[in-house]
Amino acid sequence: MSLILNIETSSPVCSVCIAQNGILIDYRETTEANSHARLLTTMIDELLNTNKISYQQIEAVAVSSGPGSYTGLRIGVSVAKGLCYALNIPLLSISTLQSIAENMRAKTNNSLSYYLPMMDAKRMDAFTAIFDQEGNEIAPPKAVTIDVDFRKEVSNFERIGIGGNCLDKCKTLFGHDFVFIENTNCDSRSMIRVSKKKLEEKRIENTAYFEPFYLKEFENRTKKNI
Repeated sequence: MSLILNIETSSPVCSVCIAQNGILIDYRETTEANSHARLLTTMIDELLNTNKISYQQIEAVAVSSGPGSYTGLRIGVSVAKGLCYALNIPLLSISTLQSIAENMRAKTNNSLSYYLPMMDAKRMDAFTAIFDQEGNEIAPPKAVTIDVDFRKEVSNFERIGIGGNCLDKCKTLFGHDFVFIENTNCDSRSMIRVSKKKLEEKRIENTAYFEPFYLKEFENRTKKNI
């Protein structure tokens, strides 16, 4: 009986959930800006205490591996690693884009052939990948610019849905030829099926060496002296 704590910190929304045998037990989230470092461990404590679950009962911790917010990913991975070290349990990593795709599949009852999760990367850029109806990755994660060339590229896939947190940008370019799936942002609950499968297949990470998948290099912008 797998009891897995799922942690999602790659976006402005910070969320955690606990699931047993692939079934959600309870969930917590906050949309408070810049609160991940301050609230994540408190949310985990509250989630477990409310459901009378001890830390020792957790069998694995799953964490968003990216892409996404550099700071958010580092916070989530640091907390997940600390728990895995302290409890001597496996660390699982879940692609942020795969989590969004899982959310999209659930919203559409798997009625589309392909799913294109889009995660905002500022300006007209986004992180994306393509998943099929079974949730398999058929095009690897990459950073793209939402432009005419990208529209032509994804137009080759029939019955494809677009989701994530930059739909407004996509709608201005893509028009009505695509299915837009609303309210499909990052969510720890969308990690449940994948984390259960990874634990069953023993696809675990090396806790000491695991690092988030940033996809794009960090841009350190400083103000110019005038």
